[in-house]
Amino acid sequence: MIDAKSISTDLKAVREQSPLVHNITNYVVMNNTANALLAVGASPVMAHAPEEVADMVRIASALVINMGTLSRHWVDAMLLAGKAAREKGIPVVFDPVGVGATPYRNEVAAQILEQCRPDFIRGNGSEIMALAHAKARTKGVDSTATSRSALDSANELASRNGAVVVISGPEDFITDGIRVHTIKNGSLLMPKVTGMGCTATAVIGAFAAVNSDALKAATHAMAVMGIAGELATDKSSGPGSLQLQFIDTLYQLSEADIAQTFRL
Repeated sequence: MIDAKSISTDLKAVREQSPLVHNITNYVVMNNTANALLAVGASPVMAHAPEEVADMVRIASALVINMGTLSRHWVDAMLLAGKAAREKGIPVVFDPVGVGATPYRNEVAAQILEQCRPDFIRGNGSEIMALAHAKARTKGVDSTATSRSALDSANELASRNGAVVVISGPEDFITDGIRVHTIKNGSLLMPKVTGMGCTATAVIGAFAAVNSDALKAATHAMAVMGIAGELATDKSSGPGSLQLQFIDTLYQLSEADIAQTFRL
């Protein structure tokens, strides 16, 4: 059952265990992602060199692969890290940023799915539809499809890959191909801040490190993101102040905040 208590229990576990989350992510969001992981209680590391990623994975509790800014040596690092994570048995979270925009992104996404076999896939509606080979376009890294319209594609993708699939949007949908959870927290200001989706992917990594139930871990992570974003928006005058308020809210988030704000 997903409720305020179960969310708070996982958040407490992240804060107590401070899992090391290894991120191979993009230039745009590194600082945002690292600060959010610290604020939620996890320990971030951003290591991209092919020469060290496998070693870093061996001391990590989760691996996050984000293909926002691609280059050949980063792709090599992602594949090496993903294979090492599979060997160690730690969760792999994949963010297929911009898949569907270019043939190269489609090729890389297919390689990651095949070779890294992620446990979690998080994207916007268009990315999830493109990854499932549905007819969808992405406008750069932005979605041209709603999260609800991508749900059938998400269920197909989850069933085919044995992964929990998360669709971010005004409503967040989390599915294992059979069960579907919906998170209704968040705010319309959040998409105006770069990297919020990428941050959600990283936070899923932190929660996956402390909860072996993948569907619950992902749902709890998205609930924390939505609740923190909603509460932070109430204190913000625009996207710039939201960035600051979001980190502070993640850090200060209490069980009472969750109980008062959570909507499933």
